[in-house]
Amino acid sequence: MQPKQALLSFDQSPPLSAPLRFFLTAPLFLVLAGLLVAVEGEALFASRWTPAALAATHLLTIGFMLQVMLGALIQILPVLAGANLARPALIAAIVHPGLSLGTLALAVGFLAGSTAWLYGAGLLLAISLLVFIAAAGWAIFRVPSTSPAIRGLKLSLLALAIAGGSGLFMLLALAGGWAVPLPALANLHAGWGLAGWSGILLAAVAYVVVPMFQLTPGYPARPAWWFPVAVVLALVLWSISVLLDADGLARGAQGLLALSGVAFVLQTLKLQSGRRRARADCTFRYWQGGLYASLAALLMLLLDAFLPALSTAPAWPLLFGVLILVGGFLAFIIGMLYKIIPFLLWFNLQHQAAVPGKPVPSMNKLLDDGEMQRQMRTFFAAFALLTAAVFQPDRLALPAGMIFALAGGWLGWNLLQAALRHRRHRLAGTS
Repeated sequence: MQPKQALLSFDQSPPLSAPLRFFLTAPLFLVLAGLLVAVEGEALFASRWTPAALAATHLLTIGFMLQVMLGALIQILPVLAGANLARPALIAAIVHPGLSLGTLALAVGFLAGSTAWLYGAGLLLAISLLVFIAAAGWAIFRVPSTSPAIRGLKLSLLALAIAGGSGLFMLLALAGGWAVPLPALANLHAGWGLAGWSGILLAAVAYVVVPMFQLTPGYPARPAWWFPVAVVLALVLWSISVLLDADGLARGAQGLLALSGVAFVLQTLKLQSGRRRARADCTFRYWQGGLYASLAALLMLLLDAFLPALSTAPAWPLLFGVLILVGGFLAFIIGMLYKIIPFLLWFNLQHQAAVPGKPVPSMNKLLDDGEMQRQMRTFFAAFALLTAAVFQPDRLALPAGMIFALAGGWLGWNLLQAALRHRRHRLAGTS
């Protein structure tokens, strides 16, 4: 049995500029992260706690991932859930610059060890998150959970609030020199951010867009309803274990989290194998690569739950981070951008055609498939080099960082070209 899906109501779409500004600026943070890896080189791979590693991680997680996800939610909430944001253009105008400048300030604060920059970053990020969570929460929690996607959207927003709150607390603790167990809190913060916010949101969106864009069968109902609940339960148990200093409970929660993720990945791979489209497009390849990289990372997490000594190896957390962040979430997000952006641009042209009856260019005309394919190959080359650089940073950090920056810049160029083509067609009345 397949889950009941929310009906897509594109007539409820926000102004195009609201989500688009997030999508177009996010790739710049991939470029910055790649350049930072290239410049810092071997020093960045010495530990996950080095200032450069912390800066690069947050350029990816906040500068790129969070930026794209918030932009996507501005579009998704009214269309997928019927949860209309009040004044979405104003919300975007407040959140987007605050998030962008806050991420830059955070990276500078880590690299320079400057409390002033860290406090400034905390203020900007706190305002941005509070505005978005308040607006999105007011919209989504008034809508009944009639589908797994809507339930997932609600739980992911709660997880974002916890991840953001814990991150801001650690930022104040770091800047103020408070005596708190930062490593344990940082792991928990990463769990709520990656599994709770990013993972649940990814699944909620996948329940709709994987069958729609990749022409697969629908997700089975029971796992789709219970996956986000299992993830939140695991994270709550993990949080309790940190408060009680209960190592056994922490490892059990970690195991539940890993198994939940593995189940979702295997289910999605199974659905992909039954797709009705013979030709594998760029989005499919990105998702396929992301699923296999995520599976490897989740198996590492599962092993660590039973053999915690493994995580004491310096390369272990770095390898896990590269697999789950770059190979997993970044691949998923870029793959979806290559579907979402041309669709939004095409849809906008359809509804703003100046000359009735004049044909609107296809989505393939707005975003060239050849350019997407070349960018994708560059991205996966960068991912392979970053994975190898974990073990040989002295030789591979520089090329890995430069090629990753190239892949990020190429993504930004492709998306910008699509937006410019849309603008030309709109001004010409479409053709």
